[in-house]
Amino acid sequence: QVRLVESGGGLVHTGGSLTLSCQASGPIFKIYNMAWYRQTPGEQREFVAIATTDGEIDYANSVKGRFTISRDGAWNTVNLQMNSLKPEDTAVYYCKSDLGSSPLSREEYWGQGTQVTVSS
Repeated sequence: QVRLVESGGGLVHTGGSLTLSCQASGPIFKIYNMAWYRQTPGEQREFVAIATTDGEIDYANSVKGRFTISRDGAWNTVNLQMNSLKPEDTAVYYCKSDLGSSPLSREEYWGQGTQVTVSS
């Protein structure tokens, strides 16, 4: 069973930094991308950052220049370095991956989320 597990959330003051990690495990044949999304109560989940195994990286405009997505060695672990945090960054952050557990499969998987709270 494929699982994505996030870690690293917490409480930080405005201007502070946090690093989130996402580890994929299970029967993985190929990872196509790893991404981060976030969601606040009553709002839709929104895109934050993505890194593809083709070498593409993209960020939401709201986090460009402050957040950095990177992989930690193998592609099954991806980090999100968050600097200069603002109260509006407060949300539950979710890891998402498009991956295949076999040569012919490609599915979307989500982690359970980790809370990030930025106090003013």
